[in-house]
Amino acid sequence: MKLNSDHYIITIGCEYGAGGPQIGRMLADALDIEYYDRDLVDKVVNQLGIDRGLVEQADQKTNVQYAFETSLGPRYANLSNRVIFTQNEVINDLANKSSCVIIGRSANYLLRDRDDVLDIFIYAPKDVRVESIMEQDKVDKKKAQEIVEYNDEMNHSRHKYITGTHRGDRHGRDILIDSSMLGWERTAKYLLMLVEMLNE
Repeated sequence: MKLNSDHYIITIGCEYGAGGPQIGRMLADALDIEYYDRDLVDKVVNQLGIDRGLVEQADQKTNVQYAFETSLGPRYANLSNRVIFTQNEVINDLANKSSCVIIGRSANYLLRDRDDVLDIFIYAPKDVRVESIMEQDKVDKKKAQEIVEYNDEMNHSRHKYITGTHRGDRHGRDILIDSSMLGWERTAKYLLMLVEMLNE
C-alpha cells in the first residue's frame, strides 16, 4: 500500500475509551491536515435543518423517528437512515476536498472504493478503557463501566446496521492497534511513522 502525499484520508474506528479521537487529533495536528469528529454532526444538522438533539440521537441509534408535515398532515420517517445517507455525502465531500483524519461514522466502509485511504482501528482492554473514562468523565468505576458498555453496544450496533460487519473486523481495516501498549501519545507517533513511510 502507498499513499499519495498530496492527498490521503485516514479513517479511525475505535472502541469507546481507547483514545481514538485523541490519537486522531494528535495525528492530524502532526500531519497538518483536517480533523473531523463531532463536527460531522454539525454539518449534517446544517444540511438537514433538523433539531440538533434529534440528529445526535440518530447519529448514535438506528431507528430514531422524526415527524414532518405534508399536505395530508404529519408523517413519520426514520431519521437515522436520513442521517446516515447525509453523513455519507458529507464524508465523501470532505474526502474529496483535502487530506484529513475522520473519526468513526463507519468512514472506512463509506470510503471503501477509494485507493487513497488508510483505515485504522484502535482498541484496548476493557479495564483500561474503564479507567480512562473514570479519569476523563470524573465518574466512579461502576458508572464508567456502564458508559463503556452502553457506547460499545450502541457503536457496534450502528456499524453493523450500516455495513453488515463488526467494527473490529480486520478485513475492513489496514491496521488494528491496542493503544494501551504504547499509550495514546506514543500510539499517535507510531501511526505517524506509518503514514510517513506510506507517503515515501
